[in-house]
Amino acid sequence: MGARLILIALCGASLVLAGCHQPSAATPLAEATAFAESSIQPAGEPLRLQGYVNDAAGTLSNAVEARLSSRLQMLEKQTGHQLVVVTTPSLGGEDISAYTRALGNRWGIGRKGVNDGVILLVAPNEHKVRIEVGKGLTVALPDALCKKIIEHDILPGFRAADIDAGVEKGVAAITPHLH
Repeated sequence: MGARLILIALCGASLVLAGCHQPSAATPLAEATAFAESSIQPAGEPLRLQGYVNDAAGTLSNAVEARLSSRLQMLEKQTGHQLVVVTTPSLGGEDISAYTRALGNRWGIGRKGVNDGVILLVAPNEHKVRIEVGKGLTVALPDALCKKIIEHDILPGFRAADIDAGVEKGVAAITPHLH
């Protein structure tokens, strides 16, 4: 019942789509395990990079995590761009933009000097979604397009109480712009 209420509440999600910033160092995710079963991470602890899909809030099914991990690993192999999916149990009172940017910097998403990382972050408890785009991809994924992807591809799944579908459709809408 609680998860259902969270999903229903996401239909009114606050969307914050602003400035882009990318980390100065890169951590090649291709070298990490493509899929490691998620471990829910407690609110208040710094999130740990687990791979291409980081379901710290425990909202995604294992099947979806595996599909997305495979797809995102292939994307990096084909383009060099890194796209990471993250769910967090809490933003810890931070603005979603600052939280996502700091997470990308700490994890080193994207290649150094290219700034081509993207994070799709879902904070179900705060009812927020964000697509953070590195400066090297802002032409391919401008803020207006990210907002459209959230509104037309991600939120309909959330409104239907299906976070898996929303996240998968969001990734499917983002990836063609990275080729």
